Amino acid sequence: MPVEITWWGHATCTVTDSDVRVLTDPLFARRLAHLRRRRGAVPPSDARRADVVLVSHLHADHLHVPSLARLEPGTRLLVPRGAPRQVPGLRRLTHLRVDEVAPGDERRVGDLLIRTVPAWHDGRRLPLGPHRSPALGYVVEGSARTYFAGDTGLFDDMAKEVGPVDVALLPVGGWGPYLGEGHLDAGRAAQALTRLGPRSAVPVH
Repeated sequence: MPVEITWWGHATCTVTDSDVRVLTDPLFARRLAHLRRRRGAVPPSDARRADVVLVSHLHADHLHVPSLARLEPGTRLLVPRGAPRQVPGLRRLTHLRVDEVAPGDERRVGDLLIRTVPAWHDGRRLPLGPHRSPALGYVVEGSARTYFAGDTGLFDDMAKEVGPVDVALLPVGGWGPYLGEGHLDAGRAAQALTRLGPRSAVPVH
């Protein structure tokens, strides 16, 4: 069964594999601070339907509480360890099944195995807050192995930690000539692809 991937904008994607719908970093807003949706409509209500939702880190454009609040009751939500303590609004989403994870953790969802892998990125909620929750990536293993990188820069053990993958959803973006450490621009994303060697890649973010 082929994997189907829908990119909804920013880092929000639906990955359908083995009849399981996986949603990444849901952002169902036209604008958030300096970020604004340049093309296309806000994702339709069907985009909110998922068996499991993956949150890569605590930045508001990746852990967007108003968007998470729109998810269907009972939806399983994987978040970085410590996220409920760092983001009070997350604790109010009692209709979701929140599961805290860290690099090395694995979760089964239907016929999928979801592996949590490291990311090299500032995972704090606020720029000057304490470092208490890791930034994460996820590898979704079913009929294919799909890597959702969240936000990350290149790191030495990327190929070892992520492992061989068939599809890579890599963040490629920014608003200046240099994004700084912990990010991928187009050149560094190409280097990441060389290390990972997927058959297909989707630029997100």
